[in-house]
Amino acid sequence: MTVPRSAPRTPLRVGNASGFYGDRFDAMREMLTGGQLDVLTGDYLAELTMLILGRDRLKDPKDPSAGYARTFLRQLEECLGLAHERGVRIVANAGGLNPAGLAENVRKLADRLGIPVRVAHVEGDDLTAGHPDSLAAHAYLGAFGIAACLREGADIVVTGRVTDAALVVGPAAAHFGWVPEDHDRLAGAVVAGHVLECGTQATGGNYAFFAEHMNTEHVRRGPRILRHPGFPLAEIHPDGTSVITKHPGTGGIVDVGTVTAQLLYETQGARYAGPDVTARLDTVRLTQDGPDRVRIHGVRGEAPPPTLKVGLNRLGGFRNEVTFVLTGLDIELKAALVRDQLETVLYGAKSRPSEVSWTLARTDHPDAPTEETASALLRLVVRDPDQNTVGRTLSGAAVELALASYPGFHVLAPPGKGAPYGVFEAEYVPQDAVSHVAVLDDGRRIPVPPPQDTLVLEEPPEPPPPDPLPPGPARRAPLGLLAGARSGDKGGNANVGVWVRTDEAWRWLAHTLTVDRFRELLPETAELNVVRHTLPHLRALNFTVEGILGEGVAAQHRFDPQAKALGEWLRSRHLDIPEALL
Repeated sequence: MTVPRSAPRTPLRVGNASGFYGDRFDAMREMLTGGQLDVLTGDYLAELTMLILGRDRLKDPKDPSAGYARTFLRQLEECLGLAHERGVRIVANAGGLNPAGLAENVRKLADRLGIPVRVAHVEGDDLTAGHPDSLAAHAYLGAFGIAACLREGADIVVTGRVTDAALVVGPAAAHFGWVPEDHDRLAGAVVAGHVLECGTQATGGNYAFFAEHMNTEHVRRGPRILRHPGFPLAEIHPDGTSVITKHPGTGGIVDVGTVTAQLLYETQGARYAGPDVTARLDTVRLTQDGPDRVRIHGVRGEAPPPTLKVGLNRLGGFRNEVTFVLTGLDIELKAALVRDQLETVLYGAKSRPSEVSWTLARTDHPDAPTEETASALLRLVVRDPDQNTVGRTLSGAAVELALASYPGFHVLAPPGKGAPYGVFEAEYVPQDAVSHVAVLDDGRRIPVPPPQDTLVLEEPPEPPPPDPLPPGPARRAPLGLLAGARSGDKGGNANVGVWVRTDEAWRWLAHTLTVDRFRELLPETAELNVVRHTLPHLRALNFTVEGILGEGVAAQHRFDPQAKALGEWLRSRHLDIPEALL
């Protein structure tokens, strides 16, 4: 049924209780008991999670509980009664590869507990049958399947692969009666959903300026305020504006900085495309609306692109690794010796690994007071389609060197038999190539049509830069004294968002942190394609580093396979900063 435009005008309070599969187990209870909510969401899926669930299903295809986030069901066992008593609806993508199976098990749980709830699910994202070489192939669906379930009275909605923001946009669209053409309203909810999706990253978790909340000026609240940050919630209004906040008395911080950090996380350009709408991140404005309250307003939306993203997960082969401990003097020579010894064996073997990589981490200190701080780590990683090649070949070669290599030879752990690794790829299909369906508690199926109004995604013109700062004395210092950063992964690419907190600092950052300077500060990116996007309203730059993560997080291509700390590395790098800004 269609909800009229006279839908409730009071803010819809939507909370989050999970940012990933494995997040804080008690968060669902904390959110249900900590304050008023209308809807509680949970994001359990990531590119890596889909691969993990696919491997679970591969182990036992007949297991009806395989393919979904089982933690969600255990949380509901404790909290379903609370949600029912408080009238809170629950929307989660915990269905993973098997939303129908999870929905059925939620019904069984509710029957066993004697709690009358209506459980619906969304399907249509699974395109694995058309990709026989993939372990899992799933389209990123939008919000209107969730909205259809809620409009028909569902108390709990479980989905498979939908966009993270859809968990918030769906309830808002159902509550306020939004239609696909309400681009500005939908875009506002997308931005709110993106802020909520990673849980406590919006309330001070993983925050670049965390030290400011732990210094002597904040000693009474100090470390305690960040010890157990509360999960975020959004008060969403009929026009799509929202206020990000958290339950009273919970830990953490909600301010313009924490919200900015999450807004920049894993986004790219000024156009943030999704199945329902393309949100213009260059229109987002943030205003502090009181303690632990940040208002999001000014968001503009455009028609979504005519295609849907499809995430493809497949097994890429097997990998193994060993870390050699090099202690004391002659670190470089010790590394060269063991590398030469092992490569002679590996490359001379009949079945040599197809990929061999070495990394030397100089964690050693001169004249160190402990053996550990006198030691460096040499890491060897091998990959190959054959498990024996990365197992027996490597373990035999490494162990045989125990008495025949550099002085002080030992390893952190002996290499094992080799473990499978995954590969993530993305492709795009027409919106109408996917059968998006809302499946209700009584078995009725409501098709969700694709949007009629679409727009091919294009990069907007680069906004004009601010006036540069006048010349003045500068001091060599870490970028992080002035700028915050947050980074993450999108397939094989990394995104690094960098922002500052004053207009004067923005005038300096916009002119200083060019692509060339970014590559100079992070030499690992020097040979890669780096794209810079400018977001003046947020005083922010967003960099996309293409290919730095190889074939995605599951391939473990580099030391930090999800680029989580790439932004912190950037902040630690030194450059000339105007003294007036320090």
